Amino acid sequence: MAKPTRFALLSAFVAILTVFGLVTPATATRGKALDPRPSNAELTRELLALERISRGAVEVSAIGKSNQGRPVWSARVGNGPLRILYITQQHGNEPLGTPAALEFLRQTGVGKSSYNRWLRSRVTVDIVVRANPDGHEQNWRYNYDPEADPEFGQAGRGYDINRYHDPAVAPEDNPATEAGLIQRHYAAFQPHIVVDYHMQGRYVDDEGREISASLMWPTHADVAPGDVALAKQISVVAQESMTADGANVSQYPGGDYQGIARNGYGLLGSGSVLIELSNMGAEHEQAQIRSALRSMDAIARSAADGSLGTIDPAKADAIPPRGAPLP
Repeated sequence: MAKPTRFALLSAFVAILTVFGLVTPATATRGKALDPRPSNAELTRELLALERISRGAVEVSAIGKSNQGRPVWSARVGNGPLRILYITQQHGNEPLGTPAALEFLRQTGVGKSSYNRWLRSRVTVDIVVRANPDGHEQNWRYNYDPEADPEFGQAGRGYDINRYHDPAVAPEDNPATEAGLIQRHYAAFQPHIVVDYHMQGRYVDDEGREISASLMWPTHADVAPGDVALAKQISVVAQESMTADGANVSQYPGGDYQGIARNGYGLLGSGSVLIELSNMGAEHEQAQIRSALRSMDAIARSAADGSLGTIDPAKADAIPPRGAPLP
């Protein structure tokens, strides 16, 4: 019989402690529009306000500074044994995971319902909110490094942060500054689950329906089978929660390079998942933010109540592949 994973043992322990009859989790108020692209200054003000309003239930700290001296923020909520790391906006021009993260922190940290208190007692959720503030400021994919001559990125602009999470490269040797900061933060936090939020172009499935999000687990051959299985379980939870809100979710056709976050942190022993929200235009941005928020809440809830560990990982393989790009 396979040895239980660290996550499975913790999950079983938490499930025994679960309180039944809790209120259903909060979701974004549908009539409330969230700013899809808060400025770096607005993001800082919002995070510090959440820390103050929550009376410390949301803990905000800088994990370091970008190449242009901007803080890269971490916001943490909860004190439970199961540790979850969400990362948003590694690519500066892929913004919609960031407002979803702010709303998750607001609902989970400021909320005083029995559900909120229960969730905070079962999980610790840490979010690197906008990992690439310089890229956001420039409205481009890369970080800011005019001296860059990268293998992944653009010479004279910067590095593609999401290609520089190779576990074989020490943070102090990482040429992509912000990726090195995330590596250090990961090592200190040791999360069981990592979910990395990005954005992609527009695609349709085989029936001609537009894809609203795609996801993928680690595909590097050396990721332990148990960690791949956990990542697939997380993927199923994310897909089902987003689909319940009307999303059309596919598999993402990602590569196996070990510097990609979902592979790098899978190699280090986490259930690591990539979620790509489709860039469907301004009229769909609020729905896409809500969809990301639903996945954040569902992943945290399923880890907290132990249901995550009961999912058949093979269900992830049935998620359909992404189809052709829209012209």
